[in-house]
Amino acid sequence: MLYVLAFLIGIVAGLRAMTAPALASWAARLGWLKVQGTPLAWMGAALTPWIFTLAAIGELVNDKLPKTGSRKAPPAFIARVLMGALSGATVGAGGGNWAGGLIAGSIGAVVGTFGGYELRSRLARSFGRDLPAALLEDAIAIALSFWVVTRMR
Repeated sequence: MLYVLAFLIGIVAGLRAMTAPALASWAARLGWLKVQGTPLAWMGAALTPWIFTLAAIGELVNDKLPKTGSRKAPPAFIARVLMGALSGATVGAGGGNWAGGLIAGSIGAVVGTFGGYELRSRLARSFGRDLPAALLEDAIAIALSFWVVTRMR
């Protein structure tokens, strides 16, 4: 189950790169993910969730702007894989295997990046515009990440 949860938080990073580490760090801070004594202990530090939350809010806003680049472009894609790896490792650390979580989260981020692009493109076409699809993608990312981190409590 641990690898499935790390994979799923990676998918979230593919949808919204900063939402996954924001929720993972809040879960670590609140003690839902037991990361003390692991290389990911800093994810539960007092300031970490706030920093990631501000970044996630900025990303949610930026995603709706017309000049925002593709999530599949190398810089955005790399960032999503790195955030998936970090978030998956944090979930993994909570279950005693941060390295396995890192790998599962990375793979999930790749799946989430390409799958999220396809889903949003299709939804935008069916809605006739992008904003409703983007807001639905936001809701999915937030709900899925919250569901993942609450499974580890």
